[in-house]
Amino acid sequence: VGFHTTGTAADRETTRLMRDLGFNLRIIPAETEETDFWAQGYASETIPHEYVYRFAEQKGLSYRHLLATLQQQIAVDNVPAMLTGIDSEVSPPDGKKKPMIFSIDPGTVYLGFHVAQKLGLDVGDTVVVEGAEFRVAQAMTEQGSQEDVRIYGHLSDVQRVLGLEGRVNEIQALECLCRDPNVESIDVLRAELAKLMPEAKVIQLRGIAKARERQRIMAEKYFSLTMYGVISGCALWIGVLAMVNVRDRRQEIGVFRALGYGMGHVAQLFIGKALLLGVVGALLGFTLGTWLALQYGPNIFEVTASAIQPDYNQLLYAVIGAPLFAAVCSLIPTALAVSEDPAQTLRED
Repeated sequence: VGFHTTGTAADRETTRLMRDLGFNLRIIPAETEETDFWAQGYASETIPHEYVYRFAEQKGLSYRHLLATLQQQIAVDNVPAMLTGIDSEVSPPDGKKKPMIFSIDPGTVYLGFHVAQKLGLDVGDTVVVEGAEFRVAQAMTEQGSQEDVRIYGHLSDVQRVLGLEGRVNEIQALECLCRDPNVESIDVLRAELAKLMPEAKVIQLRGIAKARERQRIMAEKYFSLTMYGVISGCALWIGVLAMVNVRDRRQEIGVFRALGYGMGHVAQLFIGKALLLGVVGALLGFTLGTWLALQYGPNIFEVTASAIQPDYNQLLYAVIGAPLFAAVCSLIPTALAVSEDPAQTLRED
């Protein structure tokens, strides 16, 4: 129980950490030259803002999270900056996910570290961006990346000050796993979007996508392999204990058989004991395993610590599965016990 609870937490932690690598799909205008796009960091052309909602309404697409953005290079008091408008994240119809990025209220901006330093601004101050006045809601900490020269604003505000109402120049998305090794997931997604967004094309950040996919698959395989090892070890241990029990009770078995009790009765005693100990072990094991997971799990899995909770479905599985598992592991020792000749056993003892 403890291993399964922490293993589930490890899988959840891996998913979250891999997700925090960032969006791995960038949907940009189809006519954008990719050399220009990568050189300046954004597309000069735009696509309709409503594309993001058209995308979100489609079921069965291999993605999670959609973020519409509008970016353009500007200067504020001769300080160069990347003005970036972001909208609220949009989730697919089959499940809402926790946003990957912060949200910004209209009328406010977030200043990147270097922009805030150069302008000498802090939270609560006012800044004029492209002729419009905004309140500084946050001065961001140093990231050591392009984030340090961004000015984030609400998408509608940025569209208004740039005169591009209803337009965006990029939709970012998080691609889900594609488990078929013979199929490139980006090809699948491009085929899905071909008719949906005729004015757009998809770029995959392959390094992030592959790293995320390989890490998740590796973690799942490791968990499965280790679980098999734990289960096999438990089976061997129970079998050994049952064998020791049979050896220590050879004389009692001989007496029972000599008194006329059949092999079925003796077998019932051993299997019944295994079932009883299985129930007791399930209750104690669930209690101890859950306590260990709750005690030490949050210190290991810090990002998703709050999600580590008792799983009472495991209690049901344990109470049903542990007795049956113990009984099956005791079958061979029980078969050896009932197959012995009672006369031979009593003569030896």
